[in-house]
Amino acid sequence: MKTKSFATLLALVSGIAGLSLGLIAAEKKAANKKPELKIDSTPVAAVKSNVVTSYADVLDPIRPAVVSVYSTKVVREQIPEFFRRQGYQGREQTQKGLGSGVIVSTDGYILTNNHVVEGADEVEVALNDERKFAAKVIGTDPKTDVAVLKIEGENLPAVTLADSGTLRVGDVVFAIGNPLGVGQTVTMGIVSATSRKVGILDEVQGYEDFIQTDAAINQGNSGGALIDARGRLVGINSAILSTSQGNIGIGFAIPINLASAIMHSLIETGTVARGYLGVSTTQVTPDLAEEFKLPKETKGVIVADMPADGPAAKAGLKRDDVITAINGRPVSTVEDLRLIVAQFTPGTKVTLTIIRDSKQETKEVTLGQRPDDVVASGEFLPGVHVEALTADLRREYRVNNDVEGIIVTGLDDNSPYQGIFARGVVIVSINRESVVDVNSARQLLRPGRNLAFIYYRGSFRYVPFNNSTR
Repeated sequence: MKTKSFATLLALVSGIAGLSLGLIAAEKKAANKKPELKIDSTPVAAVKSNVVTSYADVLDPIRPAVVSVYSTKVVREQIPEFFRRQGYQGREQTQKGLGSGVIVSTDGYILTNNHVVEGADEVEVALNDERKFAAKVIGTDPKTDVAVLKIEGENLPAVTLADSGTLRVGDVVFAIGNPLGVGQTVTMGIVSATSRKVGILDEVQGYEDFIQTDAAINQGNSGGALIDARGRLVGINSAILSTSQGNIGIGFAIPINLASAIMHSLIETGTVARGYLGVSTTQVTPDLAEEFKLPKETKGVIVADMPADGPAAKAGLKRDDVITAINGRPVSTVEDLRLIVAQFTPGTKVTLTIIRDSKQETKEVTLGQRPDDVVASGEFLPGVHVEALTADLRREYRVNNDVEGIIVTGLDDNSPYQGIFARGVVIVSINRESVVDVNSARQLLRPGRNLAFIYYRGSFRYVPFNNSTR
């Protein structure tokens, strides 16, 4: 009986062991199973496509419109205050700069970078056909590094602008400019990224939405053209990231959609007035999405605060509203919101897509003007410092409440306008156009002879003056 039982037990143990070994072997076999791969062994040459052997025909019409920009400015050596009071002046030195630019209209408007012409006393443009022109600086925008020049000439070439919003990573692009002063040069690469923000303009609280490219960009390329494979302008080359100040394949260009919007504003008004929504926001994170009972995939920004008299508050937005889009353009980050709003002009009506109490709604908002774009004071003409009229200034200079304009609050000793303007003069109009702030006054100036209508010590009169500034 015991022998039979022992035999039965031995058989049962053997069976279990065999089953375990079988399962281990099966698991091992499954673990070693080869992955299923998608393989296309067809040679590249076998794919039916038109092989491009040259882009010369694409680039030939564009190259004449890419110009060299030469800037000159005179700087005076800094000397201690004590010596300045004794009448000593520092020596003057001439600094020269080189960059590139792109003619965007046959009447001579040119896009370039602000840093190419910043502070320049004279600007000269050289075309590829060896023609040279004196250029006028129409306006600059440090916050996007865009500048607009104007030349007067005949038979000027011009580029065709593309929609930079359609660019995709991998698109072929060409950088054209005058790197290191060697002459016009074309380099080729691809779009490496779009909507890149790298902090290059942080010092001026700028707006970055760069196209990143590996097309070689070097010093002197700034302000030149980034061209797509169809020969259209998609960007203005602006900067590089490098450890050696040379090209390492990380270059950045301002999208032409942004650059052209800035250009139109500078040409039409002389300044860049950016839209203002009037909200403080926080980016939606997974934790915040859970807290606000939002779907996990929600992207947007949460309204944290807003001034009671701002455009958003007037349109009915509330704290904790989640902004997900503006005019259909997705808003994923705080920087997205700031950049999109800034591309509209004040007074523009936009539609915000929001989520409130887990429900999607739309709100129509009329954008205001950014407070930091309103110039309350500044230098109107060389050595002539002006401010917007305030109640305190009216009392100080005894200006009636019905007088509107800007008031002269300072006049440098070496100003060429000594004897023409004086402290306390209210500039009411320039060339018979009303003045409302410093920006409008500057815009009304024209080269050569101008006419100011002023209020001073209780009376109005016309004052002619000459404007020699650019």
